[in-house]
Amino acid sequence: MRLQGITRALLASAAAAPGLVWATNGYFSNGYGVASQGMAGVGIGLPQDALAAAANPAGIAFVGNRLDGDVSLFLPSRGASVSGNSYGANGVYPGNNRSIFALPEFGVTYEFLPNAYAGLALYANGGLDTGYAHNPYQAFGATGSAGVDLEQVFLSPTIAYKLFDRHAFGIGLNIAYQRFTASGLQPFASMSAAPGNMTDQGADSTVGVGVHLGYTGEITPTLTVGVTWASKIHGSFDKYKGLFADGGSFDIPENYGIGFSWKVTPMWTVAGDFQRILYGNVNSIANPIANLFAGNALGSSNGPGFGWRNTNVIKIGTSYNVTSHLTIRAGYSHSSQPVANTETFLNILAPGVVQNQATLGATWTTATKTTFGFFYGHAFKKTVSGASSIPAAFGGGNANVHLAEDVVGVSIGKRF
Repeated sequence: MRLQGITRALLASAAAAPGLVWATNGYFSNGYGVASQGMAGVGIGLPQDALAAAANPAGIAFVGNRLDGDVSLFLPSRGASVSGNSYGANGVYPGNNRSIFALPEFGVTYEFLPNAYAGLALYANGGLDTGYAHNPYQAFGATGSAGVDLEQVFLSPTIAYKLFDRHAFGIGLNIAYQRFTASGLQPFASMSAAPGNMTDQGADSTVGVGVHLGYTGEITPTLTVGVTWASKIHGSFDKYKGLFADGGSFDIPENYGIGFSWKVTPMWTVAGDFQRILYGNVNSIANPIANLFAGNALGSSNGPGFGWRNTNVIKIGTSYNVTSHLTIRAGYSHSSQPVANTETFLNILAPGVVQNQATLGATWTTATKTTFGFFYGHAFKKTVSGASSIPAAFGGGNANVHLAEDVVGVSIGKRF
């Protein structure tokens, strides 16, 4: 019980930073650690620092004894517009009540026995935040501002074992702390199985645990591959059991991926990842709004969700050692679209629609093996235009949602 309390306190203190939000691949982070993020999040087959376990637990066997920390400033621009609505909801709605968020990360790795490695990583897996001073649902009877805030923080203790100096297998626990708030959704209360637990209930939190498995192998002196799988993590928000399907259930979806890194020359590396995120296997995320009008109330066992689909992510990155001290990086990632154009009405609250991101980064390593890193990423603006997305019960028409993002991060690390 004491360990459980310490774990929860660590996660809660991380989430208490000035906002923890990330929404590049749906609501998953595009990468972990400044070095990875400088290459568009590539990391499954290219471990670079002590946060390698977040992408692939086997990777800690290839980074040595390290201590790394970083912080990123995240600047999203999100909002919505409504047209063709007979209830008078037409208009443009900026969703940027908060515009700057901080994302701290921390990792440590250590070889505690020959070929046996332990690691601990603390990082923000993802999240979503919208804040509408002008409530998009006001025409339907909503009062006050509207929005949601979903934050997810992971604490991942990891063990890895290396075989023949070339292959490693890793296993970790993903201990996830989630916190959620929703406001300004009063018009939907009459359609809820628990109308008193649907909106404006303040912050609620949940802690769940999952398993993370991985393999990293140096197939040749120049080619490294990685494979990883992370289980679904169960979570439930009791204060919002009238909003999310299955009585407030909100699971973090199962995901898996494969990656590679190739040393084109001793100085130049090219790497890539493929990741699949199974949003479609979580009812509160995947169920369509049509379920509501098929007789399934919000919060019920088959109640509506956000209509998100399973998402595929492809990342490609490159790094070049300019000197023994300076490494420069660049990358590009693309994800399939999780939000269907028929589901944009509720996704005014959760417009995780960006698909393409470009990044640049660099690391300076001192003679004492201390590293200083930097990266910048831009997720290009994406708009999903609705297709008969507002139900007739709400006056019909369409909601269009958009999102763009900028993020800049710095890090410090030490190999010992």
